[in-house]
Amino acid sequence: MTEATSATPVPDALAGVLADAPFVRLVATDDGDALAAAGLLARALRATGTPFQARVDPDPVPDDVDDGVAVTVGVDRGPHAVPGTGRPASTAAFAVARALGVEPDPVVALAGVVAAGSIPGADGSGDALDAAERAGRVERRPGVALPVAEADDAADDGDADAPSRAEALAASTLPVTRYSGDPEATRDALAPLGLPADPDADDRRRFASLVAVDAVDGDGASDRAASSVERALRPYATDGPFETVGGYADVLDALAREAPGTGIALAIASDPDESLRAAALDAWSRHGLAVHRALDAATVGRYDGCVVARVDAAAVDAAPSILPTVARLVRDFRSPEPVAVAVDETAARLAVTGTGGARAAGDAAADPIGLGDACRTAAGEVGGDGWGTAARGGIAVDDSDGDELTAALAALREAI
Repeated sequence: MTEATSATPVPDALAGVLADAPFVRLVATDDGDALAAAGLLARALRATGTPFQARVDPDPVPDDVDDGVAVTVGVDRGPHAVPGTGRPASTAAFAVARALGVEPDPVVALAGVVAAGSIPGADGSGDALDAAERAGRVERRPGVALPVAEADDAADDGDADAPSRAEALAASTLPVTRYSGDPEATRDALAPLGLPADPDADDRRRFASLVAVDAVDGDGASDRAASSVERALRPYATDGPFETVGGYADVLDALAREAPGTGIALAIASDPDESLRAAALDAWSRHGLAVHRALDAATVGRYDGCVVARVDAAAVDAAPSILPTVARLVRDFRSPEPVAVAVDETAARLAVTGTGGARAAGDAAADPIGLGDACRTAAGEVGGDGWGTAARGGIAVDDSDGDELTAALAALREAI
């Protein structure tokens, strides 16, 4: 199925459809922006008394709903959709919720914006940022966007189960540094700063400076790394379930791939309890550490128009669900080309992402490359499955000897 155009514009027309629906089924793409958008819509439906179901799928297809409405989130497909092209899906969902007469959570919307590769206030998120600032729910400050407090030890924050500063930085997928994926190496890198358990603004600036320098000076760092790391710096502190908007975004993006059930529960919950927050942090940490370990061990090759990173998820005790995040990090921090591909021959899968439609902060505006359709076409040539949106996609093949995945990769490279 191709990336079809939806018939329902947003927000007013979709809000009208949802207001009259006896039941709504939401199906979101497996990324943090779509997850946040689905959460905003689900909360609005709950507030208006409309029954709903929500799930995550790498390739959402509108489900048949008897006497109800199906909405795809993150992709422009079917008669009712909240697409993620042009602007983050979370900003559109924020507007739909308001059109339903509900005041949506602006912090969730802003987390979706950051997960989409943008920054709060940009790409249509000005209303959400204004609402958050008026309510005193966000405050920009120096430092690094982490989901937990920048305490030197988790116990200093009163939460013995939360990651420490070093553990959180090692797992974060907003920057890539020489010590990402290795908590002990991260702790050693931070030690010379002598950061206190309760850092002040100057301490946070020194922390951010270290991360910024290490992200752009690392082995193989691309020119895009300098703009990409900006998403991790000068974060918005928030009163949400996580310490910063950027950290919240990182958690949502990981959950969409690693633990979508937990992700849906988190996005829908207006006040997540501690057990849900702990489960989310655990899945986020496992995902991030595995992503960085896989990237460190990857064999990277440059081709005309793309960079290919060959990884082995099983070798780092991970599932192929890490591939989209690996591809994103290669694109943002390692690739001089506009497209990055993460290939796992053992799992017979690949993930691809491009700068169009979900670009890094410093990239010039670009039309979406149509990677989802390119993946469908390439997979079809070898009898595999392809999926995705305009700016990213994936391929899975039934491959015992590696030939079919190699052929699919060649076809994908030809298409892009």
